[in-house]
Amino acid sequence: MTGSARLLALLSILQAQRDWPGIVLAERLGVTPRTVRRDVDRLRELGYRIRAVKGPDGGYRMAAGADLPPLQFDDDQAVAIAVALQNAPSSGIDLDEAAERALATVRQVLPSRLRHRVDGIRFTGAGPTTARVDPAVLAAVSAAVRGRTTLRFDYRQDGLPRRAEPHAIGVRNGRWYLIGWDLDRDDWRIYRLDRVSPRTPAGAVFAPRRLPAPDARAYLSARLKGSDAVDRWPCTGEVVIDLPLGEVAPFVGDGGVEELTATSCRVSIGSWSWTGVLASVARFDAPFSILGPEPLRTAAGDLALRLAAARE
Repeated sequence: MTGSARLLALLSILQAQRDWPGIVLAERLGVTPRTVRRDVDRLRELGYRIRAVKGPDGGYRMAAGADLPPLQFDDDQAVAIAVALQNAPSSGIDLDEAAERALATVRQVLPSRLRHRVDGIRFTGAGPTTARVDPAVLAAVSAAVRGRTTLRFDYRQDGLPRRAEPHAIGVRNGRWYLIGWDLDRDDWRIYRLDRVSPRTPAGAVFAPRRLPAPDARAYLSARLKGSDAVDRWPCTGEVVIDLPLGEVAPFVGDGGVEELTATSCRVSIGSWSWTGVLASVARFDAPFSILGPEPLRTAAGDLALRLAAARE
């Protein structure tokens, strides 16, 4: 190998495992231990922090902060990196593993202060958002979640001060949410993060509580469907729609669809109310018949009367 190619190979080896005896590196590269020492010195001149390891065999270790050439990030850029890389799986591109490796690699070049801040930003279910969240708010709330410290904040929905034990941050339907135990209401609550204005100083450390759901993602989904713990709609109906499967399946959301014939399919769909179920079905603008349950049939009769009255 040329000198440049050998340097890249040496750098790759050092990144793959933290401790390498000098003799092993020499064998892997097909050079002498003296050449390895010179190459290590050249990498150090380029800004990589490589430490000598004492011992019978001697060797080298790649220090934290040296997996990439020295880079400079301000606080907002560090937050942007953490959010963007964690959000990569929701892009629809199969980049989950690559994004995790990229975040771990970039993390090594950050100073301790920013590394801890990036480590503290964790969320689930991200996607395109319809409400903008201040990065400073995201960082402050993330720090409270990670440190298990009581969060004091003003909530712009009602203008009242709140005190909550923050549990997790999640994103769903284009909005960011904080899941927390409201100390004044003595119950679990979800808060729009774009409406949260944290107060300082932070409150006391608290012992984490158990969510009434398997995890934060399931709890957030359940609450947005009107349930306290179970991730399902309060009202779920089943109908047969006179449309091909391909014209229905992409638009049933978290419902279910089964092909019956080339021109019809069975659909199970949920909503906040039985009228909401009917609205979800009617938007396909095709004939349909109700399979059940009975409350859906009753709602259909009531809605028919209301629609007829609206025409008068």
